[in-house]
Amino acid sequence: MGNNPLQAQLLKAGLVSKKQVSQIKQEQYQNRKQKEPVKATVSLSEHAAAAQRSRELNQKVAEEKRQHELQAQVKQLIETNRLKRDGRGSPYYFVVQGKIDRICVAEDMAEQLSRGLLAIVRCKDSVEVVPEKAARQIAERDPAAVLVLHEGDLSC
Repeated sequence: MGNNPLQAQLLKAGLVSKKQVSQIKQEQYQNRKQKEPVKATVSLSEHAAAAQRSRELNQKVAEEKRQHELQAQVKQLIETNRLKRDGRGSPYYFVVQGKIDRICVAEDMAEQLSRGLLAIVRCKDSVEVVPEKAARQIAERDPAAVLVLHEGDLSC
């Protein structure tokens, strides 16, 4: 009958009936249920705030992923379209962030650079020469990567 030895003794002694013991157990069970703390419910505003933080974090992660993909595309465009330079040509001077920099290119490359047919782009710590079409594709993805791209034909 039970977990309670006192109830068992009273039942044996005949002071209480089985019906009374079960009724007491039922009352004790109901009292315990009423006294249990109600589980803390998350308020609607807290839930909305958590959802907003989650959305913001997801947007941040997605933006970082998109930027990483764009940088990978820029790197691939530069590596596949860069033109070979022998380093023995004449220096071609250009301005980057207020400082004059130079790159050694062949005479015909220097002329094409000044006419806008070629462009100078930055890939990590080096500079490369790429065709104008590739430079425009690079500029769509990362405008800061294109260092020199002259517009149109300057010759008369």
